[in-house]
Order: sequence, then C-alpha cells, then structure tokens
Amino acid sequence: MSSPVIDIVGLSKIYNAGTPAEVVALRSANLTVERGEFLAIMGASGSGKSTLMNMIGCLDQPTSGSYHCDGVDVATLDAEGRARLRLEKIGFVFQGFNLLSRQTALENVMMPLVYSGITAADREPRGRAALAEVGLADRAGHRPSELSGGQQQRVAIARALINQPPLLLADEPTGALDSRTSEEIMALFERLQASGRTVVIITHERPVADHADRVVIMHDGDLHPDGWQPSEQVA
Repeated sequence: MSSPVIDIVGLSKIYNAGTPAEVVALRSANLTVERGEFLAIMGASGSGKSTLMNMIGCLDQPTSGSYHCDGVDVATLDAEGRARLRLEKIGFVFQGFNLLSRQTALENVMMPLVYSGITAADREPRGRAALAEVGLADRAGHRPSELSGGQQQRVAIARALINQPPLLLADEPTGALDSRTSEEIMALFERLQASGRTVVIITHERPVADHADRVVIMHDGDLHPDGWQPSEQVA
C-alpha cells in the first residue's frame, strides 16, 4: 500500500514563542491526504490556512510536529533538500498566476524543466503536452498579455504539472477570476483528479470548496479535519 501524499501529525507554528507577542498561527494540526484525493482547506483571512499551506508547500518550517510529503520526512531535509522536494513533488498554482510577461505560454510552462536538468530537446514536447492537457495546445506562442485570465491560470496549472508532481497545491486559484471562469478552472481540477492527480486547494469560498471530495476547516489556528462543514461562504 502506498504512503499518503500528505501525512501531518501534531504540526504547530508559533511566532515570537515565549514572548508577550507570541502568536499561535497553527496549533497541533493532524492531516492525512491520500493519493488521488481532492481536498479543500477552507478558512477566513487570519484563520491559519495560509500558514498550513506554507507548511504543506515546504515554504516554511514548523515549530513542532512532523510532516511527510510523499513519504519523505521534511524535517530531515536542509534548505537545498526542501527546494528539491518542492521542485519534484509539489506543483504550485497561485491566485496571481505568476507568469513571466515576456515569455510565451510554452516558455512559461517549460521553465521548471530548466531547473530539473531536462535537456532543451526534451522540454518542448513535454511543455506542449502539458498545455494540451489543460486545453491550450493552440495558445503555446501567446504571451500572458494576449491571454484571458482563465487562460493564464490554465498556463500556470500546466506549469505546475510539468514535472509530474504527486501533489498539486493551489492557493485561492480562482480569486482573480469571474464566476464562470472560476467554474471552468474548478472543472479542470476535477478532471486532473480523475486522471489520478492529488489536488489540495486553499480557499475562503464555499462554491470553490464544494468541488472537493473533502473539506477541512481552519479557524483561529485550529484544523478541524472532519465533520464541521460551514453552511455558507466564509467571510
């Protein structure tokens, strides 16, 4: 039996620990995400969901607790090892797309392959395949300014998929999009999950979270992994 893609036990993050300014951003969180699951982490601003996302994405280190990403104990890695893990095991999608304006869609998608040591000859076919997977095979030569917001996010998703990571981690991926385009992007995430991807989305919007198989709630630094489903959008 394969190990979970995410296995978090007792994870905490405390800023200014032991001082009057101490802030508990994450308190003894436990979370398991199995391979092929679609999970939404939902919470209001300041709830701790961004802190948890930074832990899952290996962008920050916890004060205590353990995190295994695709079977790797993150605590055993130095900064270089964590960077390598992010490159190989986590595909990031952000609200602001984070595309390079002077690069074409294809060039943006291929960028992670440069750092992965993939030869120039192999990058283009892989990049074109990733664009085709998100329905943008005919937009490879377009720059971000020539694409709609939804198309730019599709390019960002293709870039996140290019190294075939076991985890796709999306932070408010529809926050900059209108409602119709948001539904299209969420439908794309559903198709990616159906193809075997593991998807984790961080959001404050209930309509976005409703696309996931499971919703966990962050509130004042506490993770509620089961049974607490909000009835409406978190403000």
